[in-house]
Amino acid sequence: MIDNLSHLQQTDKYKFPKTPTGIKGLDEITGGGLPTGRPALICGGPGCGKTLMSIEFIVRGATEYNEPGVFLAFEEKVEELEMNVASLGFDLKKLQADKLVKIDHVHIERSEIEETGEYDLDGLFIRLGYAIDSIGAKRVVLDTLENLFSGLSNQAILRSELRRLFHWLKEKGVTAIITGERGEKELTRQGLEEYVSDCVILLEHRVANQISTRLLRVVKYRGSMHGTNEYPFLIDEEGISVLPVTSLQLTSEVSSERLPSGIESLDKMLEGKGFYRGSSILVSGTAGTGKTSIAASFANKACTDNKKCVYLAFEESPKQIIRNMKSIGFDLGKHVDSGMLEFHAFRPTVYGLEMHLVAIHKIIRKFDPQVVILDPITNLVTVGSISEVKAMLIRLIDFLQEKQITVMFTALTLNSFVSEQTDEGVSSLVDAWLLVRDIELNGERNRGMYIMKSRGMKHSNQVREFVISDEGLNLVDVYLGPEGVIVGSAREAQMLHEETGLALRGHALNRKNREILRKKKVLEAQIANLQTEFESVEEELNKGYMEEELKKEIFERNRNEITNIRRGIDGSGESKNSPQSK
Repeated sequence: MIDNLSHLQQTDKYKFPKTPTGIKGLDEITGGGLPTGRPALICGGPGCGKTLMSIEFIVRGATEYNEPGVFLAFEEKVEELEMNVASLGFDLKKLQADKLVKIDHVHIERSEIEETGEYDLDGLFIRLGYAIDSIGAKRVVLDTLENLFSGLSNQAILRSELRRLFHWLKEKGVTAIITGERGEKELTRQGLEEYVSDCVILLEHRVANQISTRLLRVVKYRGSMHGTNEYPFLIDEEGISVLPVTSLQLTSEVSSERLPSGIESLDKMLEGKGFYRGSSILVSGTAGTGKTSIAASFANKACTDNKKCVYLAFEESPKQIIRNMKSIGFDLGKHVDSGMLEFHAFRPTVYGLEMHLVAIHKIIRKFDPQVVILDPITNLVTVGSISEVKAMLIRLIDFLQEKQITVMFTALTLNSFVSEQTDEGVSSLVDAWLLVRDIELNGERNRGMYIMKSRGMKHSNQVREFVISDEGLNLVDVYLGPEGVIVGSAREAQMLHEETGLALRGHALNRKNREILRKKKVLEAQIANLQTEFESVEEELNKGYMEEELKKEIFERNRNEITNIRRGIDGSGESKNSPQSK
């Protein structure tokens, strides 16, 4: 069954008053807390956290909500309780001195509450009522109920006294928690408390494959909607943290902002911009292909751009990662010192999958990063099945998308059924998938990178050679030869061969150009000679024509003179017989 907690909180917060517990995640599951002025039952086996959860309810109420509380213990003494919770940062002595908390240890003897064969709780009511009135308590815890009714076998009297106790607590108007031990067949040993309680919370401590997991389930909540799944919870130095299942309706907001990968040539394959903010990225490949280097490059770029990053390492220690990344030009240590980068390294077997999820949630909520890296997720298979790992990652991705946090996973790929299934299962969840593979050629091992998918953006479908050097990471174009992709020294040789070919072609081209120039000059000389010869012939032809014209002109002039002489006209045009001539 899938919980929709965001919808639960919106629809349930106007029903009836609730008292917030202050326990991370529990108020979200219950839609605001425990029912105000009503009793709630917390039951479970030994070591599951009943006492700790109830005392944190009292402490959080006193310190965060200004609601004093009474803790009535039937097993542990006051000094023992103070010592047990001091490691969580709870100073019960100070709270008692400030009149915010009242802790009372009640040693139950059957003879003290049994009179003339009847079971009587009036003495307890007087003692508890005095404690409540002395500090004006709003919260009450009775830990544990079994000691109060130990040795009583009459079910009718037991049921009557239980109802009487719960009714008395309601009349006092206090929000109460009653803890009870888990029964063999029922939720509690008596099998009655869960029926008279308004809210019942079951805690379990399971151990599977030598890994322990604590789980919480709200069995019932009268008059209120509530989460019905089993929720893992973590007990650490800060108290209890419950991991609620977030809404899985795929309604998270999305962003068009892009985050660079830290590898410029990779960004060029992604429209030159990088990954979407709030997206999930998977980098998979065999051992030694550079998955951690890609993750470190992404973290380094994010921190350089003033974006906080959490690096969750499941294989290497932070110091080892920082040392190794210096060899390729990434100084992650300075980002740790500046507070922009935070490492958390642990073996997957330290927790179960659910506890890992709780721990990651807590780290993210506390540090509030913009980028998260998990390196590698395939190690989680050692503490759960493939389907369980996938279910955990779905919940983690959903949580990160809701907060618009960009996450990068690395995954080890092997030639095995398990790794193939893990790769295929996880790759369907993420928004972008980078695959780095070994390319063996000419006795060399080189790397090739493929962008298998990148949702919502154009991306290159070409293979790039992935080069790791002391100057960082780079992707270079591969060469396609007759036998396929050429990388490494073969690529260098091909490049040299092409450069040599270009030089030879250039030399041949220059020689041809010189030959053409020489031929051009010869032809131009021949054309000049022909032009000169043509001009000579033309001049010779023109010479004969001009001589003929000149002869014709002279002949015509002489003929005219002779004609004039015959007519008696001299050269001046006058007749020789004219009077003037005489």
